[in-house]
Amino acid sequence: MRILSRFARLATAAVFVTIAGCIPQPPKAPPPARQPMAPAPPQTPAPVAMPTGEWRDWPMTPGDWVYRQDARGSIALFGPVGADALVTLRCDRSARRVYLSVRGTNTQPMTVRTTSVSRVVPVQPTGGTPPYVAAAIAPTDTLMEAIGFSRGRFALIQAGAAPLVVPPYAEVERVTQDCRG
Repeated sequence: MRILSRFARLATAAVFVTIAGCIPQPPKAPPPARQPMAPAPPQTPAPVAMPTGEWRDWPMTPGDWVYRQDARGSIALFGPVGADALVTLRCDRSARRVYLSVRGTNTQPMTVRTTSVSRVVPVQPTGGTPPYVAAAIAPTDTLMEAIGFSRGRFALIQAGAAPLVVPPYAEVERVTQDCRG
């Protein structure tokens, strides 16, 4: 008897489950209409705090130099390993120019500061991705010597951007010498 009553209960439960699966579910309400999103406000860059004190005491920009040659001439790239360069020096042999480039779109004139010279140079966008701005310098310009022989560091400073404090390793002078022929 007990077995039959258990069987009857199970059979009744199975019937109810089967019937419940056949009952149509009420239609879901349509999702609310999407409201057009307002455009994000333009991001204004945070003001850049210039280091204080003598520029020779500013912290060095992290990175290292790499030297390469290609069809146009030679190039020295400075920046963190495995990332896009922060600074490049390119010798364009056909133009007999050295292009000193910094990553970014800031077209404010760039101050190049070495232990013997401080000079403001105009920069122009170079195009490309990532974007760079560059100053064209003759390979015989004394500024190139000042960069190559600066004691321990040179600085690249633009209004509105963090200064780059870079070591003048041999790659810098090598690009300059390549352009001199």
